Amino acid sequence: MAHHGKIVISGMENGRRVQSRVLEEQIQHAVQTGLLNIEVNAYGQHGIGGRLWNNDSKTVKVDVYGYVGQRVGSMGSPHTTIEVHGPASDDVGWLNAGACIIVHGDATNGVANAMAQGKIYIGGDIGSRGMTMTKSNPRFAPPELWVLGGVGDSFAEFMAGGIAVVCGYGSQYRKNILGHRPCVGMVGGKIFFRGTQKSFSEADAKLVRISDDEWDWLKRNLLEFLKSINKLEEYDLFVKDRSLWQLLAARLPSEKIVSKRPSMSQFRRDVWDKELGLGGLIGDLTDIERSPIPLITTGAMRRFVPVWENGKYLPPCQASCPTGIPVQKRWAHIRKGEIDKAVDLSLNFTPFPTTVCGYLCPNLCMENCTRGRNNMTPIDTTLLGKASIDAKEPKPLPPTGRKVAILGGGPAGLSVAWQLWMKGHEPVIFDRLDDLGGKMRSVIPFSRIPKDVFEHELKRVTDKITREKLGPEGITEELFQDICDRYDYVVIAVGAQNPRDLKIKGYDKTISALEFLKRAKEDDFTVGKHVVIIGAGNVGCDAATEASRLGATDITLIDIQKPASFGKERQAAEAIGAKFKWPVSADAIIKKGVVLSTGEVMNADTVILSIGDKPDLSFLPATIDTFSGFIKVNGSFQTSDPQVFAIGDSVKLGLITDAIGAGRRVAAVIDTKIRGLEEEYDQLPVINPARVKLEYYDPTIKILPDVQTCSVQCASCGGCRDCGLCESLCPQQAISRRSLQGDEYEYIVDDERCIGCGFCAGGCPCGIWEMKENYPIG
Repeated sequence: MAHHGKIVISGMENGRRVQSRVLEEQIQHAVQTGLLNIEVNAYGQHGIGGRLWNNDSKTVKVDVYGYVGQRVGSMGSPHTTIEVHGPASDDVGWLNAGACIIVHGDATNGVANAMAQGKIYIGGDIGSRGMTMTKSNPRFAPPELWVLGGVGDSFAEFMAGGIAVVCGYGSQYRKNILGHRPCVGMVGGKIFFRGTQKSFSEADAKLVRISDDEWDWLKRNLLEFLKSINKLEEYDLFVKDRSLWQLLAARLPSEKIVSKRPSMSQFRRDVWDKELGLGGLIGDLTDIERSPIPLITTGAMRRFVPVWENGKYLPPCQASCPTGIPVQKRWAHIRKGEIDKAVDLSLNFTPFPTTVCGYLCPNLCMENCTRGRNNMTPIDTTLLGKASIDAKEPKPLPPTGRKVAILGGGPAGLSVAWQLWMKGHEPVIFDRLDDLGGKMRSVIPFSRIPKDVFEHELKRVTDKITREKLGPEGITEELFQDICDRYDYVVIAVGAQNPRDLKIKGYDKTISALEFLKRAKEDDFTVGKHVVIIGAGNVGCDAATEASRLGATDITLIDIQKPASFGKERQAAEAIGAKFKWPVSADAIIKKGVVLSTGEVMNADTVILSIGDKPDLSFLPATIDTFSGFIKVNGSFQTSDPQVFAIGDSVKLGLITDAIGAGRRVAAVIDTKIRGLEEEYDQLPVINPARVKLEYYDPTIKILPDVQTCSVQCASCGGCRDCGLCESLCPQQAISRRSLQGDEYEYIVDDERCIGCGFCAGGCPCGIWEMKENYPIG
C-alpha cells in the first residue's frame, strides 16, 4: 500500500514468505514509479535495497525492519540509502557501487566485500572477512566502512582501496579490535582504528602517523557516522584523545620487492634466448633472427586512433554554473574582438548577470576553473558579470497568447518570467510585497551589491512582465485554485520565509536571520556589542557583517558541525573579526547570553538564529505532494499536478544561481509543452581536467583585471582555439584543417598516414584530441 509518497512492502503475504526475487521486483517497481520512501518488513529475504537506479538522481530511502537476510544493499547504487533497524546477516554491501547502508546493530561475515563506492555504517561489531577485496576508482570518492565496535578475523584481506574506521566501542573483540590476521594481501586503502591490536600482516601493511588533515577528516566524518547510528552523544569520547587512534596503510609495491629486478640484458640472456633460442620452443624449427621486429602501422591496423572532440564536453566552469552560462564561449568571443557578443550572451541565461555573476554569486565557475589544479589564478568571471550591465536586451519571439502564472517575485520567479517573455509567452507574477526582488531586495546587504546596479537590472525585467499584487493574506487555497483555472501553467516560486524552530529554553529571545537582515537593511535594529549567531552558513555570515556595521564588536558564529559557509560571505565575516566555534550547540538562551552544550555561557546582547528556513505551503491542495516541508518535483521541476511546477527555495534551499538556473529550465519545459514539442535536455559530460595542458601558461603570472587578458589566459577546456599545434606536431603530417560554412572549421585525420602515436592528444592545449581504441569494421 502506498501513502503520502511512501510505500510499505511486506515480506509475508497470506501467511507465506515472499521470495527474495519477488520482493526485489516489488522494490524496484516502486522506485521506477517515482516513490522514494520505501519501508520493508523483512522475513529473511536476501539482497534488499540492492540495484536500485533512480534516473532523477533523487535519494531513494529504504527502511528495513524485521529479519534481514544476506547481502543487504548488494550492488547498491548511488542515491540510495538503506537503513536496517536491527542486526544484519552476511555480506552487507557486497559489491556496493554507491549506496549508503546503515545497520543499527551487529553484522556478520563479509561486510563490504568487494565494495567499490558508497558508505557502510555498522552500529555494532562485524564478523570475519570484512572490507575484503575492496577497490577504489580515483574518479570517485573512495568507499568507506565505519564500525562502531570491532571486526572479526581476516579483516581487510586483499583490500585494494577505500577507508575503514573501526571505533572499538563496546566490542566483543577487545583484545584484538581488528581480529586475527588482518591486512593479509592488502595492496591499497587505509584503516583507522581505536583500541588494542596485537598483530597484523606487516609484509602488506604498516602503521603510519595520522596527519592533521586526516585527523580533521576523521573528526568531521565521525559526526555523520554517529548521527546516522543514533550515537551522537559519544562524539566527545572518540575525539578527546587523538593518541588513542592508529592508522594502518598498505605498503607500496616498492616496499614489498624482495629480489632485484633483472636488467634487460639479463632477461634477454636468461629468459628470451633460453626459451626461443637453440633448444627452446622453436629453436629446432627455424634459424631466423628472433629479435623483436619494429612495426609501424597505419589505417585499420592502428591500436589507437585520434578523435577530434571539439565541443563534445563541457568545461568545468560552465558545468559548475547552476545557471548554465557558457563562460568559455564568452571568453572566445572576446579573443576574437567580439566583446558585445560576449556581454549580450548573458541575458539569454539570466536576467541578473551583473547583480548575481558580478557581485552576489560565490562564483562556482572560478572555484572549479581548471587552472586551479596547478595553483594558478582562476579566470575572473566577475569581470564579465560587471560588464554585462550594458548588455543589449534580446528580442523576444512572436507572441503565443499563452499565459503562465508565477507565484513569487524573487530571483526564481523573475528568472522564469524573463525566460518565458523571451519565448513569446505572457508571464504574470503574483507577489504580496510592494516591490519585487525577494531576498535580493529585502535581505542581502547593499554592502555586497550596489543598489543602482540591482535596481537597473530589476527594472529591465519588470518592464517586460505583468504583475498582480496580492493582499496581506498572500496566496490562499481558493486563490491558488482560481489561478490554476485561469492560466495555462503555474510556477510556484514562493521561496522560504519561515524560520526553522530551535526547541530550546529561551528560544523566544532570539531573532531570525531573515528578520534581522530585513531590519538591519533599514537601519531599524539596535544590536549591542556582543552578538552570537546560531548557524554558521552563508546567511549567518551576512548577519555577522551587518551586525558589525550596526556597531557590534564581539561576534561569534556557532555550529554543530563544520561551518558550511564559503566564498565571499565567509571572507567578509572573517574580515570584520567574526569568530567561528564548532562543533557545539546551544542548550538554552538566558538573559546573559547563550548556554552552550559544553556548559560555557557566551555573553550576548543579541542572539540571531540562522539554521535555515521553510516555505509556507498552506495554500497547496492535497493533489500536490510535499516531502519534509518542501514541494516534491521531478527532474523537470514538475509537481504531482502536471499543470504546476515549483522551483527555488520552495523545493530545496540553495544559491540564487540555483534558483535562476531552475527558472530557465522550467521555462524551457513549459515552452516545449505549449508548442507540442518533445522535451530535450541532454547535458554534455564534463571534460576531464587532466586532458587540458596548463604547461602552456606561466603559473607565476598574475592575471591583470581586464577581460582581454582573462580571455587569453583562459585554457578553453574542450573548445578548440584553432592554434594548429596538432597539425605542426604530427610527425606524419596526417592532420589538416578544413574550412566549413562561415567561420566554422574542423581538423581531420588522414587514416593512411596516421600511425596512432598520440602526439596530437599529448600536445593539445585544450584537450580536444583523444586517443581511442580502434575497432575496424569487418
